[in-house]
Formats: sequence, C-alpha cells, structure tokens
Amino acid sequence: MVAEHVEQAEDPGAALAAVRILGADTFAPVLLTGEALPPQDAEAVALALTAFPPARDVTPAPPEGPEGPWVMAWRDWGTATLLALFDGGATGAPPTAPAPPPPPGAARSAASGGAEDWAGWSVRMGQLSTLALPALDGPVHDAARAAPLALARGATRAVLRRDYPTAARITRWLAWLRADGVSLALDPVPLAEHIEVMAGGDRVALDAAIARRLMAGG
Repeated sequence: MVAEHVEQAEDPGAALAAVRILGADTFAPVLLTGEALPPQDAEAVALALTAFPPARDVTPAPPEGPEGPWVMAWRDWGTATLLALFDGGATGAPPTAPAPPPPPGAARSAASGGAEDWAGWSVRMGQLSTLALPALDGPVHDAARAAPLALARGATRAVLRRDYPTAARITRWLAWLRADGVSLALDPVPLAEHIEVMAGGDRVALDAAIARRLMAGG
C-alpha cells in the first residue's frame, strides 16, 4: 500500500515526493486489476499533492513554452483526475492547474512521417506515458489515436538506439491504443517482451509491466 510506504519511511517528505513523482501510476494496480483503492492510499496521494502542489498557471505547449513544466502539468492533470475519480473529492485535494494544451503537430506527424516530426513528437509523448492508463482520456489520448504510426516508428527507433526507457514509455502508448481498439502497424507484445529482457531498472520494468497488463485486457 502507498500509505504504508509513506508511514514507514524514515523520511516521510521524501516518500511523499516519490508518490508525487509516481503520479498517476500510483493508481495503476487498481485500474489494471479492478481491486478497490484503499482510502489511506487516496489520502497519501492527496497529501503528496498538498505538500508539492501543482503549478497553477496554464503552460503553453512546446515550442512556445518550455517542455519540462508542460510535461509536468499534464502528469499532474492525470494524477488529480484519477484521485477525483476514486475519492470524489473526499480528501479535499487541491485542484490541479488548468489542463495545458495538447501535444502540437500530432496530425501532421501522422500524415507526413517526416523524421523531424514523428521522432521528436513520439519522445514527447513518451514523457507523458503515465497518462496511458484506463479511465484517463483527453487531448493527449486523442493525439495518440491520431498518430499510431508515429508512435510505432518512435518505439522502433528507440529500440534500435537501445534507448529502452524511451522505448518502454512509447510502448505503453501502443499498448493503450491496442486496448482502445486502434489498429497498429507494430505488434507491441513482442516489443514489450524484448524491452523486459534487454533493459534494467525499476522504471522500465514498471512501464513494461503496465504495457503487458493493458494488452492482456486488465
């Protein structure tokens, strides 16, 4: 349980920061198994958002605005949206900042296939992979639906470059699209298996495990 991790941590502040970084993926076990979310876990996520509150300003999408704050704004949106879904506002969590603009150029990436378009765009979408979860849907998800070929190319490119963290993140989007009924040019099942065999690290393992669960119909 997330709450137990926070309560038993030697540094509760660092534990809350870890929950904050994990973000929407805190809810992944519940969303992918159908189990009930313990109320204490919702309280822990709400406390993390209180201790490290989301930015309140609307963040322009890159290249008009900086990429880091824009990515974090969308990740915060996912966390706050799922928290509200599970607890109905019972924890009194602070509202998230207004939803930032969606990824730019999704339709153009899908249509043109230009290297400058799909390569950078797919990496940016990978940075938003914590949104690739059931019960979340919005402009970023619409962008993924509009450019499945760009994401397939991005995942392939990342594997060929042995950039497995990026490959795992983009593969999560492919798995989410498959679960959403979108036709794909690349089968994400062997891709996820290859990443798990070749890569190491907890974050890559988590992304690959979520991808597998999405493809299994969890």
